[in-house]
Parts: sequence; structure tokens; C-alpha cells
Amino acid sequence: MQAKAMAKSVRIAPRKVRLVVDLIRGKNVGEAIAILRHTQRGASLPVEKVLRSAVANAEHNYEMDTDNLIISEAFVNEGATLKRFRPRAQGRASQINKRTSHITVVVTEKKEG
Repeated sequence: MQAKAMAKSVRIAPRKVRLVVDLIRGKNVGEAIAILRHTQRGASLPVEKVLRSAVANAEHNYEMDTDNLIISEAFVNEGATLKRFRPRAQGRASQINKRTSHITVVVTEKKEG
């Protein structure tokens, strides 16, 4: 049995979020939360929120034991890009892409034995 949580259209570039998600993939939930708490990156807060949501879903919807949960899957997909323009010299304009992310975390119960 697995429980999943997603956060869509988070206003952080996927490349930056993937650096944080790579730290916690395959870890125990308690260990992963400790890692996220001590990681000084802006993406660690939304990733921790999604992880806590996945744990809550596992506990409430599937009655799993939260002490035996591990992160089986954690990935980041690219969301919609907000396109903005910045004025430049000599009447020109350049495009600024404000990227968004879809963060997904899947937790499963650790196999006994």
C-alpha cells in the first residue's frame, strides 16, 4: 500500500527543487524531515509540507504506521511557466521565465524482516 501527496504550481524552479528531493529519496520519514529541517534551501519548506501531507494521508486514509514509512518515490515535474518581460537598453525587452514545479512524494510501509 502506498500513500501519495502532490503540490502543484509551486513557484520555485524545478531544477532547484530536485536538488532537495534527491536528498530524501529512499529515506525513512523521520530522517527525511530532519534532513529537510537542516537544509538551507528555499525549496526545503514546500518539500517538507508535501512529505508531511503524504504521511498524514498514509495515517488517515490507509491506517499505516507512521514509524515504518519510507519515501519510495519523490519526483519533481515542470509546471506552467509564467512569462514576464523586463525592459532593456535601447527600447528592447527581454523575456524572463518564472518557472513552477509540481512536487510529488509517495510513501510506503517498510517491509518487516
